Amino acid sequence: MAPANLKIIGTAHVSEKSVEEVRNTILESHPDVVAVELDANRYQNLLNEKKGIVPDKEIKIREILKGNNFSMLLVSGFLSYFQKKIGEELGVKPGSEMLAAAEAAEEVGSKLALIDRDIQITLKRALNSMNFWEKAKFVYSIIASFFTDDETIEDIESIKEGDTLAEVMKYFQEMSPRAYEVLVKERDAYMARKLMDIDGNVVAVVGAGHKDGIYKNLEHPEDIPSLPQLLELKKKRITVTKVILFAIPALFIIIFAAALFRGINIQGDLLWFVLLTGSLAFLGSILAGSKLPSAIVAFLVAPITAIHPLLAAGWFAGIVEAKLRGVSIDDLAGLSKSESFKELWNNNLFRILLVVAGANLGTMIGVFLSIPNVLIPLVNKLMGI
Repeated sequence: MAPANLKIIGTAHVSEKSVEEVRNTILESHPDVVAVELDANRYQNLLNEKKGIVPDKEIKIREILKGNNFSMLLVSGFLSYFQKKIGEELGVKPGSEMLAAAEAAEEVGSKLALIDRDIQITLKRALNSMNFWEKAKFVYSIIASFFTDDETIEDIESIKEGDTLAEVMKYFQEMSPRAYEVLVKERDAYMARKLMDIDGNVVAVVGAGHKDGIYKNLEHPEDIPSLPQLLELKKKRITVTKVILFAIPALFIIIFAAALFRGINIQGDLLWFVLLTGSLAFLGSILAGSKLPSAIVAFLVAPITAIHPLLAAGWFAGIVEAKLRGVSIDDLAGLSKSESFKELWNNNLFRILLVVAGANLGTMIGVFLSIPNVLIPLVNKLMGI
């Protein structure tokens, strides 16, 4: 059953009118509970920012480059960047309406409920759901946005209108249907489930894009997944892309081992493989703006990481680059505050991420060039051609 006397306010997240509407509604209705589209971490971050509390300056670059953290940082950073950019143009900080709701709740003695799913879980589920081409399309759209002129936003309130919002959602849904499911529909279901557990008069403050979805879920509560289902982090699926990424290094090892076992001289082929992977990792690192020591490290480790599917040359180059540049929480915050590619280029953390990507891309190109120049000639020698 949906909570009795539930009122949902759909906001534009960066609109001054939304802030006023939220505050006035709560002060006038005196609800038992005010529910906001925030998780505990994001709420605490908003409070810290408002109070001027500076978090720990140290960033552990190894943790950032580990596992899915690298991808998650890029995605969350760019999503924050876009929202921040709109908010600054309108003179409103993203999340202002959520803080306004929390403050108004305190004024009237209402309880505060945080009903959104943890952002880390949402991003992990979204990334795990996307295939290689969807991720590539997403990255391309991000990069392209830095080289196009922004259109002036004349009426931010229009993004709360059904037709306009539907167009935005439709574009995102076409770009990555799986991620759309996680970022929008799953969160609609999660917030609806959380609201079902609240008793009394409730005012819920959510983004305009979630309002209709939450109401639809509440109309059919029997179809809403359980909270454990919506919080579960499934093991990564074995995809064709992953099979290829593991198969190519394995193929190189098998061919080299077979040639060595047959007594074929592979010194020249090994040298050619080292030069191709190492030099292109070096070049990729340099083109990404790395310092010379980082590029040298990329050159040295690329031949090894190229045949080890669980290692990447960019990780090592990025760690060295981080040591040389120094990176702090200010650089992480700067990702979302940057208004141009030039500002991003001057951000130490962004430069490190570019070095990681550049070294990895260079190594990948080197591996593929090694197939016709090293692997196939070795196979021909094994076959006596």
